[in-house]
Amino acid sequence: MARVKGGPRAHARHRKVLKAVKGQYGRRRTCFRTAKQAMEKAGQYAYIGRKQKKRNFRALWIQRINAAARLNGVNYSTFMNGIIKSGVGLDRKVLSEIAIHDPEAFAALAKLSADTLKKAA
Repeated sequence: MARVKGGPRAHARHRKVLKAVKGQYGRRRTCFRTAKQAMEKAGQYAYIGRKQKKRNFRALWIQRINAAARLNGVNYSTFMNGIIKSGVGLDRKVLSEIAIHDPEAFAALAKLSADTLKKAA
């Protein structure tokens, strides 16, 4: 029986990898072995980045809420404690958007938070 070589499959695989690393520098975009390594490493960075993105956005929301809360005379932890105890069901993402786009509403939330904490004490 004749030996079957994997020419078309190998060529297609190489073409797929080289297409994925288009835009890389030097041999990373022309040499298959180097390109394959670059593609794997890029995939690792992308995987890690998807996890870091969530952390970074939460940190950004907290910074925005803290800045807006301090403009209303209260720090972040006190503000969030009052918001949670008052039963307001808004998450940090929504609170940060309110802080940016509607400062009057955020001031009302800060007042509600302070009043809730005064009642509890």
